[in-house]
Amino acid sequence: MEEELDLTQLKNPELIEQIQDDLYDGLAEEVEEGVHELLSREMTPYDVLTQALVGGMDVVGKDFREGVLFVPEVLMAAKAMKASMTILRPLLVETNAPQVGTVVIGTVKGDIHDIGKNLVAMMMEGAGFEVINLGINNDAESFLDAVRAHNADILSMSALLTTTMPYMDVVINAVKQAGLREKVIVMVGGAPLNAAFAEEIEADAYCRDAAVAVETAKELMKIRRDYAGQSNEQI
Repeated sequence: MEEELDLTQLKNPELIEQIQDDLYDGLAEEVEEGVHELLSREMTPYDVLTQALVGGMDVVGKDFREGVLFVPEVLMAAKAMKASMTILRPLLVETNAPQVGTVVIGTVKGDIHDIGKNLVAMMMEGAGFEVINLGINNDAESFLDAVRAHNADILSMSALLTTTMPYMDVVINAVKQAGLREKVIVMVGGAPLNAAFAEEIEADAYCRDAAVAVETAKELMKIRRDYAGQSNEQI
């Protein structure tokens, strides 16, 4: 019988590597145990998140993109990540740890598909974003209300039907009319979409899958921060 691993005997780099391995394998209880152990060693919640969990999800995203992992395996890893976030989230709030950004995500009006959207949401959370998941069948007002209420950096919309795709344009126009378009990054995704459609409706990005969505969100947030920094320097 395989001897149970004693996490208390591992040095921090080894423990972080073990947590990442367990996260990759979707072992929620083991990941939670590792998170508790790192916190007991007075590692900050932010360092636990970025070094152990986000680092692990980066590998999951890379292997998903390259076809090494498939949706069921990624969902298991994302669920393990989510379980650990229930431990870390209140601690991150207490310590005023920086967030990567805030994402409002939902499936558009008339569309009730949510598996892909939920995978994106979980992987976004795994990358350190605060995620407000609105679920399915959202009208423009629902998206707008959430963007305002949470001061969202990113609005992410999903559609799986060609008949519901055009509603994304309705939402973007509503965001413009509300005077929020310059304040929020708009990302779109779903099986029938493509980059040309995203450009046509003036979205900032089209993402073909969850791994690309996470990478794109990080890149766009970095561009926004760099631009804000340059603007501040000029003032």
